[in-house]
Amino acid sequence: MNAPFPIRQPCPPGACICDHDRLLETPGADIRILRLTRQEEKKLLLRLENLASLDDLRRMQERLHALLGITLTVHPGANEVRTVRGLQIEVAPMPGLCSKTRQTIPAAVRRGLDRNPAIVYELLNSHDLLGRL
Repeated sequence: MNAPFPIRQPCPPGACICDHDRLLETPGADIRILRLTRQEEKKLLLRLENLASLDDLRRMQERLHALLGITLTVHPGANEVRTVRGLQIEVAPMPGLCSKTRQTIPAAVRRGLDRNPAIVYELLNSHDLLGRL
């Protein structure tokens, strides 16, 4: 299949479970995720590390979903949240998404939240943790 845009190179055989080749072979498959080349991934990670506000994080979540089909969720964990490590930051699995990328995106978001703790406070306030008492 010839994509109308540059696509990510497949991972070495046995190194990943991204199903890159199978995704390309499936007619009518959503191949937006393959737009995330290694260079574009570096730009994305840098952008996630430099989040400015909770609205900025929400916009990035929306853009990731709209442009690449990636579902990124960020919410307080079930237990007490004392640090950024207490937040649940997850990328939903999907065909074509490299397992390494599924780990690096949440790590970049954590680094961004570590740099700007005000975003964490806004996030906690938006979930009204004290209202559950």
